Amino acid sequence: MALFNVTRPVSFLLTGIPGLETLHPWLAGPLCLMYAVALGGNTVILRAVQVEPSLHAPMYYFLSMLSFSDVAMSMATLPTVLSTFCFDARSIAFDACLVQMFLIHSFSMMESGILLAMSFDRYVAICDPLHYATVLTNEFIAGIGFAVTARSFVTLFPLPFLIKRLPICRSNVLSHSYCLHPDMMKLACADITINSIYGLFVLVSTFGMDLFFIFLSYVLILCSVMAIASHEERLKALNTCVSHILAVLAFYVPMIGVSTVHRFGKHAPRYIHVLMSNVYLFVPPVLNPLIYSAKTKDIRHAIFRMFHRIKL
Repeated sequence: MALFNVTRPVSFLLTGIPGLETLHPWLAGPLCLMYAVALGGNTVILRAVQVEPSLHAPMYYFLSMLSFSDVAMSMATLPTVLSTFCFDARSIAFDACLVQMFLIHSFSMMESGILLAMSFDRYVAICDPLHYATVLTNEFIAGIGFAVTARSFVTLFPLPFLIKRLPICRSNVLSHSYCLHPDMMKLACADITINSIYGLFVLVSTFGMDLFFIFLSYVLILCSVMAIASHEERLKALNTCVSHILAVLAFYVPMIGVSTVHRFGKHAPRYIHVLMSNVYLFVPPVLNPLIYSAKTKDIRHAIFRMFHRIKL
């Protein structure tokens, strides 16, 4: 216990967008709209997959997992973001900050793992369609869901303890309206090498490997599609991947942008760093339900039928 008996603040102070504090009340409206779209859209998809028999298929089970992670991510950030922008209530208790940090990173890693699982679903459907039903059984899908969740919990479980062992005496002001591991460890007045190395290990071994295997799966898919003689059949096969490709881009492009800005944009204004981080956390939960509702006919029709029954 003496390991954690170090100097630390009772609470942290969250930050909105530096330099734009006078605009925070005006930004609260768009933020509330984004949360409404993220929570409402993903909840509708979850409900549609639950009640529509036509959506009881592996592809849509994975989509429901993605929607759940998006809802959880939005719920993890919503209390502090809205309190910061709407009420200028910036204080958050130290332990509450650790919990939020763990949840944000966990659900982000879960989303990455689910996107990888969805790429495997598309690979089997296009490259080995005859074995699709025998490979992607309900038990296999449940096992993937458990593995993705367990990986996130086990991999990120050390993070709160790595923060608690650090004396924090430089400042108690965080750079965002939510708690992140890189932001918290920079406030320590001690060696943070272990935190940095472990954070890089997590990034490369999970997000990096997920992205690599997603890319590999699409290389194999493209090779298989190019072997199809019919041009129409090739387009039809590729069209089933469009929604997933857009979801992958919506998740990984902001993440790569955040990493690039933090590494090479040290002289950029602080609000650029904050805006990029906000885009990374807020945009995927908003875009994913819109992408799948617009690009997937079965989802769109199921939602229409669901609301039609409600009206009746």
